[in-house]
Parts: sequence; structure tokens; C-alpha cells
Amino acid sequence: MKRSEINAIMRDADAFIRAHGFHLPPFAYWTPEQWTRQDARAREIVEHHLGWDITDFGSGAYDRVGLFLFTVRNGVVDNLKTMQGKLYAEKIMVVGVDQITPLHFHWLKTEDIINRGGGKLVIQLYNSTAQDGLADTEIHVSTDGVERIVPAGGKVVLEPGESITLLPRLYHTFWGEGERVLVGEVSSVNDDNTDNRFFEPI
Repeated sequence: MKRSEINAIMRDADAFIRAHGFHLPPFAYWTPEQWTRQDARAREIVEHHLGWDITDFGSGAYDRVGLFLFTVRNGVVDNLKTMQGKLYAEKIMVVGVDQITPLHFHWLKTEDIINRGGGKLVIQLYNSTAQDGLADTEIHVSTDGVERIVPAGGKVVLEPGESITLLPRLYHTFWGEGERVLVGEVSSVNDDNTDNRFFEPI
């Protein structure tokens, strides 16, 4: 992706986020000069992978297979061993109409995915097999504290204000429907380096 394209996505996403009443933290808007003036007091931003994240998952077609997200807060995996420090993460995402995030699960992370506004968020689900394949078993999933039973490959559609809890090893893929969606994520610690298992290599 070209830098100009990334900058345009950032500006557009920021405007969309603000239009829905969500505001990013100050470091989201630091200039390169402001970054160079930071010292060790701001190391958490870098070490915990906070901030802007724009990916086309290697597809070369961001509008079709891609995701915008901003990590607002995050701990580190070692915190889970000691049960000290931040044991949680929060993200805000923008999901376009029919813009797919590929099928994947997380080895450790439990997450709530929340439709914060805009269109509908469609989430397709599969249990995983012991060999990390797709199981043909029904899925028991919590949506805003209410259990739902979904067939293998079934879809849950979240209207604005609705959420779903995704447990470890539960395959999921999602996209927007009707209009683009502002999506929140509240989860245990997020580690993109080791905790994502995509069904098809990316």
C-alpha cells in the first residue's frame, strides 16, 4: 500500500470515528517531530503496539480484504502469568461493506466484538478441530449475555449496540453490511505476533 493511500485511510477513519462520538487518545495525532521529543515515559505506546494499524492481509485489495483498527490500550502476555498490570486490550475498528477480515482464531485471547454504530456487522463462525480445521459442530456463543446456538458456518448479525463474545479457538470472519461499521473490541491481552491462527495462510 502506498503511503498516500494509508494517509487517506487514516484521515477518513478518524473522521468516521469522531462522527460516532468516539475520540482517539492524544498520541494518535503526534507529528514526527513530537515523536522524536518523547523519552522513555512513552515507551508503553511502542512496546504494547498501541496506535494505528491498517492491513490488506497481503491481498493487495484493501477495500475487499482488509481492516482498519486503532489499539487504544493493551497489556503484554507476560502480565497474564503474574496477573499484574494490564490484563486487557481495547481496539476501535472500521469495517467496510463486504470488506472481509479473513477466517481466523486466537490461541489465548477472549474478545467481545461490539457494533458501535453504522451498518450491520456480519460474523461467520466455526468451531475448530483438534487439528485446527473447521468442525461441523454447532457453536454455542454469547451475545450480550444471552446464549445463541449457531450451526457450523452460521452467521450472527450484530446491529448497532449489540456484541458477541468470541472464545479462544473459535474461528471467525466478519464484514460490514448495508453501510460501514464502527466496531469496538474489548479483550484479554492482544498479541498479534503469536496469537493469531488464520485458516488460510496470509
